[in-house]
Amino acid sequence: MVKFSKELEAQLIPEWKDAFVNYWHLKKLVKRVKLSRTPVPPPPPSSAASLFSSLAAHFPLRLLRRRRRPLDADHLSQVKKSEDGIDVNEDRETELSQFFSEEDEVKMFFETLDEELDKVNEFYGSRESEFVERGDSLREQLGILLEFKRILEHRRRKTSPAGGFSRSSSFSPRHSNFSENSESNEASAEVSETDEAIAALERHGVTFINAAVRGKTKKGNKPKMALRVDIPATTPSRTISAVMGMLWEDLINNPNKDASGDSISRKKIQWSEKMLRGAFVELYKGLGLLKTFSSLNMKAFVKILKKFDKVANQKASTTYLQQVKRSPFISSDKVVRLMDEVESIFTKHFANNDRKKAMKYLRPQQPKDSHMTTFFVGLFTGCFVSLFIVYAILAHLSGVFSRTNEVSYMDAVYPVFSMFALLSLHMFVYGCNLFTWKHARINYNFIFEFQSSTALKYRDAFLVCTITMTAVVGALVIHLILGLTRFSSVQVDSIPGLLLLIFLILLVCPLDIFYRPTRYYFLRVFRNIIFSPFYKVLFVDSFLADQLTSQITLLRLMESATCYFFAGSFGMRRGEVCKSGTLYWELAYLISFLPYYWRAMQCARRWFDDNDLDHLANMGKYVSAMVAAGARLTYSRQDTRLWFVIVLVTSFVATIYQLYWDFAKDWGILNPKSRNPWLRDELILKNKGVYYLSIVLNVILRVAWVETVLQLHKLHIRNIESKMLDFLLASLEVIRRGHWNFYRLENEQLSNIGKYRAVKTVPLPFREADSDG
Repeated sequence: MVKFSKELEAQLIPEWKDAFVNYWHLKKLVKRVKLSRTPVPPPPPSSAASLFSSLAAHFPLRLLRRRRRPLDADHLSQVKKSEDGIDVNEDRETELSQFFSEEDEVKMFFETLDEELDKVNEFYGSRESEFVERGDSLREQLGILLEFKRILEHRRRKTSPAGGFSRSSSFSPRHSNFSENSESNEASAEVSETDEAIAALERHGVTFINAAVRGKTKKGNKPKMALRVDIPATTPSRTISAVMGMLWEDLINNPNKDASGDSISRKKIQWSEKMLRGAFVELYKGLGLLKTFSSLNMKAFVKILKKFDKVANQKASTTYLQQVKRSPFISSDKVVRLMDEVESIFTKHFANNDRKKAMKYLRPQQPKDSHMTTFFVGLFTGCFVSLFIVYAILAHLSGVFSRTNEVSYMDAVYPVFSMFALLSLHMFVYGCNLFTWKHARINYNFIFEFQSSTALKYRDAFLVCTITMTAVVGALVIHLILGLTRFSSVQVDSIPGLLLLIFLILLVCPLDIFYRPTRYYFLRVFRNIIFSPFYKVLFVDSFLADQLTSQITLLRLMESATCYFFAGSFGMRRGEVCKSGTLYWELAYLISFLPYYWRAMQCARRWFDDNDLDHLANMGKYVSAMVAAGARLTYSRQDTRLWFVIVLVTSFVATIYQLYWDFAKDWGILNPKSRNPWLRDELILKNKGVYYLSIVLNVILRVAWVETVLQLHKLHIRNIESKMLDFLLASLEVIRRGHWNFYRLENEQLSNIGKYRAVKTVPLPFREADSDG
């Protein structure tokens, strides 16, 4: 049977762990009671009340110390008053004073227990008030959305230009003029219908300029509406509109515009509906977490009081638990009622009255771990090892690494093999990250905003890694075997290119195979990175862009492989095109700059959105990295003393900049005033020595560029050995990035814990805009 402490640790909400009952501390206090208490024979059941009364006369206590901020008035009244109007705090002090024995440990236990109960009630009340307020806002927003959908539906039904809402709507951003001679019954009916719609919107909190005179004026004008739709600038088109000062457009377009205005309005309505759907899902998720918070804490109180009764040989739990059950975090039914209401609203308005479909959104099923995945990981790992041994033997026997065959083989095979090897290594390191994040209780799905039903688990990452490497090494073995037969070298050398093409096709394959949701999510994030800063930057966007800065070698290898096979297809001399020339060096500079450029543009976009100067300082880090990368490339072309000095200076400055940002910003350490010297106050890993070792390791791997600058590996070794050493350095950078990833997410998790941020905040689409009338 699993101990409750283990169960609580596994089920508590990581971001709210500081608000839970400190069950472990209470267990220590119970243990102290056990160690200090002298054996006392249990009182007979009939005399229990008299014994507790006698104890109360000797040991009065002041309970429920208020050490935290006061609650709001509504919640405070719930804490202080029970259903029949009795002061719960005073009643609790009167009743519980019966149970205190002479030991100070017992007094300390109940004082701590009261403080923990107050802490739970305070947190629960604040979260409950927040969710109830959010629910009220969502109901108002949904009412506005439904009214606008009804209005647009009427507009689409009107075929006559003079009779439709598109020609007479009072919701346009400018005054729309009726004809002064239009006195027909149809026009009057539409005016009354429009007034009815305005009145309905006003009931949902929508205000209008000159609302008191919203009726028809002498010239038939209608007052313009002061409601705006707030669609976040997440796409390039909306970002450009924001830069041009057009972010806040009126919801309903000018009726004098052409028919394209209606499509814009419908699109905004669709975006608004999507935003509200996401907001309801997040609200329901938050309510579910709060319900779990309530049940786990109640169970913790029950368990710890039973332990106390067993140790103290008393029956304190029954009376105390009555007070706990009257506490707001248990007695309040607002969360349950609001959850039922959200289910009903979501089913009706977002799932076409299909409850099963609604529950798929509100309660997504967690996929169960399959032992078949573990089996296939082991199977493909064995296949990879076996094939690699076969490849090494065949390569030695065929002499492909001899000086005569070295150049051609390294041009055709090495780039593809090294590219997939680095990619698989990165996937393996990512799988290790997923494993460590899971066991460290880091909520990476929430941080990355992954869908729990489709997100990769560490076993899946290992499976992708092993399948990829098995396929690549298998292709290399086939390449060597066919090379020893009568097949021409042109046909044989096309195998690596064919393998690369197969993987690219699989990446964009629309069939639901080989983790299609993950593949498409990766493509969307990669698109956001490429078109930075036009897409709104999420954490996963910046995280993947940081991974790309560690895979510049992979991008260079991809460029070499692509150039080699395309040049051969067009009958060009591959050596001249893909190893030298103006185009080669231009692509080399471009590929070396692009990852840093994308990341710098993301920082610029975040500064534009958040107006935080730290993002500009972060952008400076990537600019310095671009300068250092450009200096190194130029030095490789012009091996002069001047460029050697420039490379040393720029690389040193960039490295110091990067190390400071790694430790102080991304990892959140180097705090001299921390209770953990030069780390941070809160640490997820218990062994502090791991953090100091990680600092040293990150410094060593960051300065690996020294070897590339000094070019020691090119002095007395062959080309193939030089390429292998370059591959080793690139692998060390991938390993350093995986090592960096863990602490980066640890710092983000601690930030969420400090802010009790367990639910994503979804912006609401409709807002009241300022207007001059």
